Amino acid sequence: MRKCYFAGLLLAILSVLSCSSGALLAERPADALSLPVADPFILYEDGTYYLYGTGAANGIAVYVSRDLQSWRRKPDLALHKKDSYGEKWFWAPEVYHVGDKYYMYYSAEERICVATADTPTGPFVQDIQEPIVPYGAIDNSLFFDNDGTPWLFFVKFNHGNQVWSARLEDDLMHIKSGTEKKCLEMDQEWEKVWPTVNEGPFALYHDGVYYLTYSANGYKSPRYGIGYATATSLAGPWTKFEGNPIYQCVGDLEGVGHHAFFKDAKGKRRIVFHSHYAPGRVQPRITHISDYTFEKDGTLVISPGFFTPWTSQNE
Repeated sequence: MRKCYFAGLLLAILSVLSCSSGALLAERPADALSLPVADPFILYEDGTYYLYGTGAANGIAVYVSRDLQSWRRKPDLALHKKDSYGEKWFWAPEVYHVGDKYYMYYSAEERICVATADTPTGPFVQDIQEPIVPYGAIDNSLFFDNDGTPWLFFVKFNHGNQVWSARLEDDLMHIKSGTEKKCLEMDQEWEKVWPTVNEGPFALYHDGVYYLTYSANGYKSPRYGIGYATATSLAGPWTKFEGNPIYQCVGDLEGVGHHAFFKDAKGKRRIVFHSHYAPGRVQPRITHISDYTFEKDGTLVISPGFFTPWTSQNE
C-alpha cells in the first residue's frame, strides 16, 4: 500500500495545481451533492451532455448538463423495468445515436440487453424483452470499426470476469453468430488483489492502433483500477500494456474504474469514471471527470487533474 499511498499523494498535489477542464471550475454550491452514479457514460449532443449509469433500482436514470459540472436528474427514468427484460440489477448503460434512433446497451439481471428511443432522455423500450445473449454477461460497450462494422465488447462470466467481443448484425440488436471471442482475462500482477476480474471494457482507435481499456480487481477493492491492451485489429490478439495500471489510487480516491471516453463541446478528450464514496466506504459510488491524451509513442495517459461534478435538484 505504500506505493499506492505515495502515488496518490503526488496525484493529489497535481490535481490541486492543475484543472482538467482547461479553465477554472465554477464554485460548487453549498447544498450540492456528488453524483451517486457508478459505471458512468456520457453522451454529448447539440450542446447538452447526458449522463447514464448504475444507481436506480427500477431502471436507468439520466442526468443532463450544459457544462459537465452541474447536473440535474430527469424525474422520469430513461429506461423503466416495465419496458425491459428483468426486474433488477440495471447496470452499466451506454447510449448511442445511430440513424434516427438512440440505442441503449445495458445489463439487467446479469444479461445483456438493448433498448431504443427517439430521444436521449427516453423512454427507452425493449420491444422484445429478451437478452441478446443466453448466458451471464454484463458491461457491454459498442464500437464501430473504421469500415462501419459494429462490434460489441462485453464481460462474460467464464472462470471469473473476462472481456469478450462479438460482431453485431446490422440492426445493432443481435450478435452475429460465430463471432464471439475472448479478448482479456486477469493475468497481470496488479490485477490480482481480489477477485478474478477484467471488466468495464471500452474501445478507442488512435493512429492505426486499437485500444481496449478495462478495469481490474473487484469494484469493492480500494485498488480497483484502469488498464489497457492494444491490437492492430479488433479481432485481436490483444497485448496488455506493461505499464498498467494507468489509473489507480488517484488523489484520495479509492476504487477508481469503470469508465467511458467521450469528447466535450470543444472537442477535448474526456474520461468519466467512478470511485468509492470515500476511503473505507464503497457505496454510493460517485462520478468524476478528467482528461486523457496519447503520448508520441502511443501511450494512453489519463490526467490526475479530475473534478467531481454535482447535482442539487431534479428537473
